[in-house]
Amino acid sequence: MLHKPDGQPVRTGRNLPVAIASGVALGALVLLSIYPYSAGFVAITSAAVLIGLREINRGLVSTGGRLALPPLAAGGVAMQVCAYFGGPEWLVGATALTAIAALSWRLRAGSQGYVRDAGANLFTLVYLPFLLGTWQLLIATPDDGPERLIAFILVTISSDIGGYFAGILIGRHRMAPVISPNKTWEGFGGSVLACMLVGALTVVFMLDGPVWAGAVLGLAVVLAATVGDLIESMFKRDLGVKDMGRFMPGHGGLLDRVDSLLIAGPVAWVVLSLLVA
Repeated sequence: MLHKPDGQPVRTGRNLPVAIASGVALGALVLLSIYPYSAGFVAITSAAVLIGLREINRGLVSTGGRLALPPLAAGGVAMQVCAYFGGPEWLVGATALTAIAALSWRLRAGSQGYVRDAGANLFTLVYLPFLLGTWQLLIATPDDGPERLIAFILVTISSDIGGYFAGILIGRHRMAPVISPNKTWEGFGGSVLACMLVGALTVVFMLDGPVWAGAVLGLAVVLAATVGDLIESMFKRDLGVKDMGRFMPGHGGLLDRVDSLLIAGPVAWVVLSLLVA
């Protein structure tokens, strides 16, 4: 059991061994999909689109909302394929067409609640398949795409690990008590240090980039990951649910696990594209 400096036991709030085992299993699945043929990762993000749509739709049902699941599912998978094989232009085009299809699909149910459902569909489209598509942009980078994806995942995960242990050991001052009561400024500091350290190491040793670029990557990712966590916390509070699902033991739903990764994906792609040739 972990203890704080004053000797008091720390309550982690979840089954940490099971959570770690689930995370390791997910990481192994990602690695197996990347090597030796990186296009296999399209299947992973496509499956994540379908699972995530199910979790979001189940949460929206309690509020009376509804998703246009057929066009979102078909378009979301197509967006992953387009992002990997066609790049940013194809991803943007597929996103626009999916948005039109989803808004058109909802016309059949009449005007009652149309604006509410249209907003939910567009939010879901951007939050899930579009942001997942930026992972494909990372891995599709010529020469070192798989390494860029792995570096992004390692840096983002280090934010969770650094913030988790710093928060439960020395956390005192709450960062956003209304949105996420367990987040503290001390935990955020631990996330910053962990991300900048891992960012520097991964960029230097995996991507042959400068150490300062790795530090910038770590700082950018920790800010994005923190915002991503707060966004999902706000989303769940609005829906009145504790977890988005029970997909992963120890973690809750799939979206509970990848909330930080979703927001950090496009940030990592932009930073690496600009700073690491």
